[in-house]
Amino acid sequence: MISIVVPTFDRPEALPRCLDGIAAMAGAGPDLEVVVVNDGGEPPSRAVIERLRGRLDVRVIDQRRAGPAAARNAGAERARGTVVAFLDDDCVPQQGWLAALAVRCAAEPDAAIGGRTINALPENPYSTASQLVVDHLYAHHNADGRAATFLASNNVAFPRRELLEIGSFDARFPRPAGEDRDLCDRWHRLGRRMVFAPEAVVRHAHVLGMGTFWRQHFDYGRGAFSFRRARAQREGTRIALERPRFYADLLRAPFATHGGARGAGLALLLVVSQVASTAGYARERTQLALRGE
Repeated sequence: MISIVVPTFDRPEALPRCLDGIAAMAGAGPDLEVVVVNDGGEPPSRAVIERLRGRLDVRVIDQRRAGPAAARNAGAERARGTVVAFLDDDCVPQQGWLAALAVRCAAEPDAAIGGRTINALPENPYSTASQLVVDHLYAHHNADGRAATFLASNNVAFPRRELLEIGSFDARFPRPAGEDRDLCDRWHRLGRRMVFAPEAVVRHAHVLGMGTFWRQHFDYGRGAFSFRRARAQREGTRIALERPRFYADLLRAPFATHGGARGAGLALLLVVSQVASTAGYARERTQLALRGE
């Protein structure tokens, strides 16, 4: 059985689309269940869950607001499947997603399997720019798909027993930022494999404007500092940053994928994203220093 864990917080329009996408694949592949973890928001509408009865085995767990890492852990702990797959509530799996994951998990039973996420809002420049950042991270970390080193938490599956053995996601990451990089780093350091499966596709519909775009990448910066600090402590080294070429390649990416004026506009948004991320990184570092840690 595959258990699909979906953390959610006050997204009454997005969650039904996610669940409908999963339900469309039920019965055509492996046995599955869905565990929705309500992270302190308004409980999902009873009507949303009831209309899935008979089509999908779905349970809802309510918890106090603790962040997506804690919500995913709560779902994994109560899951019944030997494999736990994670989706975000604003993601819709495409036809074949479940079957692709099942095939990969059967072939690589001890590996983490991560699929490909595509932007469902190409007309939104902020959503497009954010997806470009993720795509660049995947190109950087997963050039060899059979030896991946980063799999985002909105489209990834783990063998449940091994995931619980290493402590799952670190719930000390309270925001949706850095907790997946930390888990991948701990998984990789233990010699466990990660595999990128581009055929397992989900569409990500994260509506962003300038304010929410800035906040998202500011939080990414905060999460990046927490992740790098945790990794440095594990390795007994100093905190290390990406090399300048990483950022130069990031800014070139929009011109290769979009070109012209749109590419230039997206490149400008990527500059904004990195300024926001740097500000968040500095904020977290300063707060740590003020606490004397």
